[in-house]
Amino acid sequence: MTAAASPSPRARGHRRRWYGATAAILALLVAGAPVPAGAAGPTDPVRAAAPVSGSSLQEVMFVGNNREGTVDVIRARGDYAKLGRINVVPDMSERLWEIYLNPIKLAFYLGVREGPGEGHDQLVDDMYSTPDGTAVVASRPSFADVVSIDVATGAVRWRFPVSGYRSDHMAVSPDGTRVAVSASLSNRVHVLDINTGRELGSFKTGDKPHENIYTKDRRYIWNMSIGEVTTSLDDPDQDWTKGDRKITIADASTFATVRTIDMRPRLNAVGRTDLSDAVRPAVFTPDETKFYFQVSFFNGFLEYDVASDTITRIATLPKNPDTNEDRTTWVNDSRHHGLSMSPDGSKLCVAGTMDNYATIVDRATLAPGPLVTAGKPYWATVSGDGRDCVISESDTDRVTAINFATGQKVTSVAVGDHPQRVRIGGLPTGWTPPPAG
Repeated sequence: MTAAASPSPRARGHRRRWYGATAAILALLVAGAPVPAGAAGPTDPVRAAAPVSGSSLQEVMFVGNNREGTVDVIRARGDYAKLGRINVVPDMSERLWEIYLNPIKLAFYLGVREGPGEGHDQLVDDMYSTPDGTAVVASRPSFADVVSIDVATGAVRWRFPVSGYRSDHMAVSPDGTRVAVSASLSNRVHVLDINTGRELGSFKTGDKPHENIYTKDRRYIWNMSIGEVTTSLDDPDQDWTKGDRKITIADASTFATVRTIDMRPRLNAVGRTDLSDAVRPAVFTPDETKFYFQVSFFNGFLEYDVASDTITRIATLPKNPDTNEDRTTWVNDSRHHGLSMSPDGSKLCVAGTMDNYATIVDRATLAPGPLVTAGKPYWATVSGDGRDCVISESDTDRVTAINFATGQKVTSVAVGDHPQRVRIGGLPTGWTPPPAG
């Protein structure tokens, strides 16, 4: 056996926790866990909910609290005050019982928990509102599905189980009628009708599809596959073990693959054989001529010119001297994870995840502004008025707004356990949270 094949202490620790968690679940079954009344099968029917009619929508911001299965609703600008909370796992007992009774689902559920979940359930990854604002549609990695929650009643409207055993990042079409979701363990993206949950089509990707982006003209979906991110084989010379990582560009109507982009030869062409080709969060310029993206293990980001198909610039950002340089300690191969751009395209906002800061970068010079201290920031989005970048602080359970013009912190708001994705959406004016469930 080679040294590379020998399990590391970290891998052995994951294995021990996996077996321990399996034993705990089996003990629960032997003890006779109660069967929830009306337990649903894998394809729950649409549940009726009274639509909101004749109401204008208010702009809000959704914050997905990954480990507790809730979405905090806050104002999308100004003081970012909290407006309420939505439980996106009202069917949790049904889902868990379904998992307990299926050994294969149980194995993958525990694998998600001990791998990308870092020992925790992943109950909400991404979310968007429907065009009429009456429902929030969320991906739930631990339950391998996408679910629509009525924002007035808190009830499940529809549920779509993805292929494989884990759902991940989503993207909504520019007109708000379709949602694309990565099925990370089957290497496929499903495209659903956001109102009904009906699958409209799907397409194959590289290994472990992650981020999805619709082009503004609604013609294409860009998917970034990141490969295997939960192993301890993180040294650069072990990069070949991470799988097939590429950008897949699919026709948004026919779902046929139009083009694939492998960043490996493009990185090599600019002398960066040391950088991973796993494309993480990414953002286009307003005219979609430039594409900025983060990669695994790198404290910075890259600029890609779409027309010439070349990497044109690379920005290396400061390292935090307190960051452990052991790559196996970085969450899911991230160093920096979270990227957004000001509406005019002049500034980028970068979440320096493992370096515990966020910063506003001038796009002309790629020079960073002040480093704003943050607790493992995991995502970056843009406020409703375009003035601020809003990051999620997954370690401190907060979202923080940073002004694009000054690079300074504006405010910070407490949210739920382990916030990750933050998205702009709409809810009926005067909305009040549904009953807790």
